[in-house]
Amino acid sequence: MKPDTIRVVNGLQQDAYTYYPILVVGAGESGIALASRLTEEGFDQFRVFERQAGIGGTWWINRYPGAACDVPAAFYSFSFSPNHRWTSLYPDAAEIYNYLNDICEKYQFVDKVQVNTDVSELRWLESEQLWEATLTHMVPGTGDLSRKEMHQRINERGRESVYLRQEVVRARIVCSCAGGLVEPNAWPSSIPGRDSFQGPVFHSARWDQSIDLNDKNVVVIGTGCSAAQFVPRLTQEPHNAKSVTQIMRSPPWVVPKPKAPFGKEKYEKYSPTVFSTVPGLAKLFRTICFATGERDWYTLIDGNSWNHKTRKQLESKMVARMKHMVPEKYHEMLTPNYSIGCKRRIFDDAWYLSMNDPKIELTTRPITKVSPTSITIGPGRMYPDPKDTSSKVPTDEETIPADVIILGNGFEVTTWLHPLKIRGKGGVYMQDVWDERGGPQAYLGLAMDGFPNLFIVFGPNTATGHSSVILASENMVEYNIKLIKKILHGDVSTIEVKKESEMAWTKTVQEKLKSTVFNSGCHSWYQTDGWNATGYPYSQIDFTFRCMFPKWSDWDLHYTRKGMLKNQAKRAGNILLLLSVIYAAFVLLQGNGSLQSQIRGVNHLLRRSLKQGLISTWGLVNRAITMLPD
Repeated sequence: MKPDTIRVVNGLQQDAYTYYPILVVGAGESGIALASRLTEEGFDQFRVFERQAGIGGTWWINRYPGAACDVPAAFYSFSFSPNHRWTSLYPDAAEIYNYLNDICEKYQFVDKVQVNTDVSELRWLESEQLWEATLTHMVPGTGDLSRKEMHQRINERGRESVYLRQEVVRARIVCSCAGGLVEPNAWPSSIPGRDSFQGPVFHSARWDQSIDLNDKNVVVIGTGCSAAQFVPRLTQEPHNAKSVTQIMRSPPWVVPKPKAPFGKEKYEKYSPTVFSTVPGLAKLFRTICFATGERDWYTLIDGNSWNHKTRKQLESKMVARMKHMVPEKYHEMLTPNYSIGCKRRIFDDAWYLSMNDPKIELTTRPITKVSPTSITIGPGRMYPDPKDTSSKVPTDEETIPADVIILGNGFEVTTWLHPLKIRGKGGVYMQDVWDERGGPQAYLGLAMDGFPNLFIVFGPNTATGHSSVILASENMVEYNIKLIKKILHGDVSTIEVKKESEMAWTKTVQEKLKSTVFNSGCHSWYQTDGWNATGYPYSQIDFTFRCMFPKWSDWDLHYTRKGMLKNQAKRAGNILLLLSVIYAAFVLLQGNGSLQSQIRGVNHLLRRSLKQGLISTWGLVNRAITMLPD
């Protein structure tokens, strides 16, 4: 059979196009994991297209002060390519980026990643059983802009300031590895006067390194994980902001990071050497990190009466910890009124302590006006409830000087795969299917019916609130590999999840999520209008086993003649083995002589019959396969 390779089809004609056996969307950690595993499997005929100007996904684009991993690095790395020489338990963004870049070099697919290229549309060609992909080639560097920044640049400088040209290619298999934390949220529509502000405004995910914060009055909108990392550093060297006013809508649950074994200093000094020299120790430490996360699932997130009790106990401890670390004026303001785990927890030690810095002020009063060099907060407050007359949290109006405004208000996470337009069978858009069925969804987060040979890594309902995202991505990559190999080996032409399987899975997920802490009453980016398209309702042990052992009855596999012959040969081999065992048992029961000699005779007979039968069966199938046309 002719090998499936990247090639140009109809090269001298107007309808010429480049064909890719596999097209991968996104070069973040999921895309890198998939490319690495494809290379390990001996298949290098793929191309990875990345909108941003470099590889690494979130670790390429997030360069704010203090950007770092909040999961132990031994657990935030690939099991198939561990790094035993992390410089700390929680390395910074630059070190994680370097690790991902090293993976690309190790598996030698840097040349297969094409940056500044946006996959804007996918269309299934039923007659050719291929995906048609529209690629938009961008001006180098503009892929790092947010969509809103791109539109603004186009309005000011013209389309050619962002986009160079479009290209239409085709692929047998498409894998979407687009991350969820990609598109930053815009300026809050509830805050008037944005255009009147004279100073710079930027999102933390698009940190403007050219802005000098020295002796500046800085306003930060948001108190998520990113803000908790960069706010404490703004008044310190080398930024030296004059003041920082942080606007909080509601308080997050802040929990301490797990401590490094034997202390931070000793861990950083000795762990690279120890993990590199003691066999199995790094894997053991990784397993302990995994088990600790799974414990959090069963004690905090899963819906049962026992973890309701353990949540309350932990909440009391965390509130006491907060009151011990921050000034008294923030105690009420920083006491959440929802269950821990309902929103994403912040694993951090520095943010609470920064509340003691006289240059940093936290408030829940809303921004009611933006002027050229100031903002007005109040009257009123966003938390606690302004109707609570017993609360001492301020509600008065106050004008605060502002030179720079930084948005730390999160990402657009409810529009999965957006803005990629995907048209499947019958020209139906995936977004329309989701709207019809209630919200974004996918079977195990990796496939939708009506969209054959399209597989997703880190799709809807695969995020965890307790474990490493890389573990979840790696599980989905392994499932993807199982599907992809069937197509690349020529056994199957198309693979598509069954409609009834997808809908049954989604119904089960949404029902199960109602009993978890995610549905305990808070307002979070996990949910939109009652639909949770983000969280996975089971443990990562559960997800790992589902990915290790696919339920093939949930899939429609359209076998090629080669695949059908292989299946027939497998069935014939199984039947032959069964008959051989039956015959051997019969001989054993009917024969004469000692039991030991009978067993030796049966063993010899069984081996000979199996060998001859399998050789003849495989020879027949192999001759048939070689006669098949390419």
